[in-house]
Amino acid sequence: MTGPEALALLRSLLPPLHLLLGLLLAAWTLMFLFRIVLTWYPQIALDQGPLRLVAIPTEPLLAATRRLIAPIGGVDVTPVIWVGLVSLLRELLVGQQGLLTQVMLRLSVLPA
Repeated sequence: MTGPEALALLRSLLPPLHLLLGLLLAAWTLMFLFRIVLTWYPQIALDQGPLRLVAIPTEPLLAATRRLIAPIGGVDVTPVIWVGLVSLLRELLVGQQGLLTQVMLRLSVLPA
């Protein structure tokens, strides 16, 4: 693959990748925010009904983090930590000054 072909491929692949990654990270952040709210109601079973859609993608990360960070005052703070980490990752990759955003901007000013 030559230089111009590689640039054309990057120009065509980066915008959908940027959008998809941004949406996935935003959805993951919302799931962790929902888990923060659910920590206020420990009697709710997360393994039943539609709450499984929130528990299945978040619980493996939360369980691993709980082994490292104990609850503070009886409150599980691991969802708060993950909201911060996922938000940081989203900003670093697809934010206004994110890596993918900057690559897309640079590719748009290069001659075809």
